[in-house]
Amino acid sequence: MTKTSFLTRAFIVAGTIFLAAATAQSSYAAAPGAAPAARILIIDLRRAIGSSKVGQSIQSQVNEMKSQAQATLNGEAEGLKRERAALEQQAAILAADVKARKLKDFQLRAMAFEKKVQDRGGLIQGGMLKANQQVEEALGPILQGIMQERQATVLLDRSAVLLAPNAIDVTGVVVQRLDMKMPAIKVELAPLPPGMAARQQQGQ
Repeated sequence: MTKTSFLTRAFIVAGTIFLAAATAQSSYAAAPGAAPAARILIIDLRRAIGSSKVGQSIQSQVNEMKSQAQATLNGEAEGLKRERAALEQQAAILAADVKARKLKDFQLRAMAFEKKVQDRGGLIQGGMLKANQQVEEALGPILQGIMQERQATVLLDRSAVLLAPNAIDVTGVVVQRLDMKMPAIKVELAPLPPGMAARQQQGQ
């Protein structure tokens, strides 16, 4: 998706909520003066989003957008290929100035087409990012609520856990609640944030 993935950003944002909740709840678990007992929950955040109805809806819409963009741009791409082949065939018989002018015109059209492809890809990526941010907003309170219900002090992403035999996996519960709260969302073309768009251009 992006160099900073949505899942990572979502977990960082939600983690602020979790730490605040853990601090507020730590007193219930131990007698005064004693260290609070840790109650650990684990979530496979990537699987939760990917298997949720809204996650599948977003991916399906993005795939359809990519297919439509490809179908729209394929004709222009084929035209440029034919024009390039024709120029190569005519290279030996064209006058130098005519050849230079035709080549320059072709290069300008090719660059404009490449920008068009990049712009459409950026709009699709921006739309997916915007939709994911809305999922992120819905996910935070769900995770906070589960922590409160389970009286947990820590919530960890499974990818960050090496060994936690006493931890409780709440991935399934998160998927169920996310499905109820946000079963689908419409993905619409949207520009990338300026900083992200600049990094994308530098990476081209």
